[in-house]
Amino acid sequence: MDNFVVSALKYRPQTFKDVVGQSAITTTLEKAIENNHLAQALLFTGPRGVGKTSCARILAKLINSKGSVETNEDYAFNIFELDAASNNSVDDIRNLTDQVRIPPQVGSYKVYIIDEVHMLSTNAFNAFLKTLEEPPKHCIFILATTEKHKIIPTILSRCQIFDFKRITVSDAKNYLKLIAKEQGIDADEDALHIIAQKSDGAMRDALSIFDRVVSFSGDKLTRKAVSENLNVLDHDVFFEATDLILNNQIPALLLLFDSILNKGFEGQHFITGLASHFRDLFVALTPETLSLLESSNAVNEKYKVQASKTDSNFLSNALALANECDLNYRGSRNQRLLVELCLMKLASVNFDGEKKKTSEFIIPAAHFNRNTETTTSAKVQAAETSDKSHPSKLSKENLNGPDTDKTESVVENPIKPAVAISQRQASGLSLKSIQRKKDHQIKKMEVTVDRSELPKDVFSQEQLIASWDAFVSALEDKGRHNLAAILKIDVPKIKDETLIALEFPNSTNKIEVERQKVELLQFIRKELNNFDIELDITVNETMDKQFAYTAVEKYAKLKEKNPAIESLKKSFNLEI
Repeated sequence: MDNFVVSALKYRPQTFKDVVGQSAITTTLEKAIENNHLAQALLFTGPRGVGKTSCARILAKLINSKGSVETNEDYAFNIFELDAASNNSVDDIRNLTDQVRIPPQVGSYKVYIIDEVHMLSTNAFNAFLKTLEEPPKHCIFILATTEKHKIIPTILSRCQIFDFKRITVSDAKNYLKLIAKEQGIDADEDALHIIAQKSDGAMRDALSIFDRVVSFSGDKLTRKAVSENLNVLDHDVFFEATDLILNNQIPALLLLFDSILNKGFEGQHFITGLASHFRDLFVALTPETLSLLESSNAVNEKYKVQASKTDSNFLSNALALANECDLNYRGSRNQRLLVELCLMKLASVNFDGEKKKTSEFIIPAAHFNRNTETTTSAKVQAAETSDKSHPSKLSKENLNGPDTDKTESVVENPIKPAVAISQRQASGLSLKSIQRKKDHQIKKMEVTVDRSELPKDVFSQEQLIASWDAFVSALEDKGRHNLAAILKIDVPKIKDETLIALEFPNSTNKIEVERQKVELLQFIRKELNNFDIELDITVNETMDKQFAYTAVEKYAKLKEKNPAIESLKKSFNLEI
């Protein structure tokens, strides 16, 4: 049995032409070698698996072979690789600087490749500064890292920096297609697309996933097999879910979500995938942005068809709901319920932003309107017939009689009520409009009721105070401490059998109590079982002094009551 070589090693680039997705960097390096314009300190930075170390090795070979890669093993003695993750001390860097002084025996340059250079300690970086700034003419340093921000600025300023980009889904898919063809594997476009998406921009990860899926599926790679092996939700699931949302089929949508959970997928995985699907539909709405879809042509057509059933308003609302669910998922105690609520909201949003289509009502709106119009016309026609057959009845009584009232109850009155007008005029743009809104709310609470038949039990002062204290306690429990404090200023007194007198030191307290008068009276009347109770609220300016005593005034009052306090103050030399 032959030893298996993983694809990441088997297909590692040997020339710059083999490097995937980094044409700008490879072209720059090739021309720098041709024109003898190569810096002595280079920094390759970028995500994992995008070709940094491979480019460093290819460059090291090309430097000594004068632009053409040859299979001359002698040049290997001029290439030194150092793993900074395990050789990150000052002593390791000192050993390196000692070797730098010795010129190469074969070739023109010594090339030092330091991988994961960000792992060097601060002292090691400082020890390396002088050598990196003024290296010998026969030395070239190539530093590689995935975390450029961890390298000290003094090192960065001494290097020529090359930023490697992530491998696009299209480039990764095309490279996997070549490898599959070379290995004699029949692979679907969609299957390779899923692998490229799963690799997250890293070609090495794409090759590792490719090996894993081939071990699972054999010589035939299908979209279904890849999705099952990689535990990825197929895009058909999101197309089906969106169709159910557009048709307002909430029960079927919840059953679909339940089946997804039963397959072992997490709710957040589904909701984030659905949000991405809505984004792709948004992109597919216009031909200009269709190129932003990173999928096959067949899938792009599916997006175009489904996008034609939606509009931007629906998709923007759907994206907002899905994103809100994603943000709240980790903090939710009942995560399944959170996703289900989100799905129900999504299925309740119609294209125009309405909550439901008219066809979804138990009684269709068109049918209701038709019946209403028929009933109205029939009543009007009957009234006209009755009037014609009995001319004597064409009087004021007929015009304002029962039949006319019924007709008016069906026919829409073009004159809007005064309450609606006041509500429309009360905008939230001024203090007067805010006050009008509050006054309108108070008027709505003041429902006129015939109290002649309601109870009118006699109550005492003690019962009044008890019910008053109960209302104040209820306000404090609700957190309305300001109103509760105002009601404690004065003790309510029975002025008449059903009239309760209150005095406040200023008009501000009076206005605040009058605003809550309806709620207060409802509570007191119910507690005392007397629905004729009214409030008489007055302002007594002299009460201010009872609530504005200074320390000196308090002492003067105490001294009036007990003159011995003055001798106590002098005896102990006290101060106010």
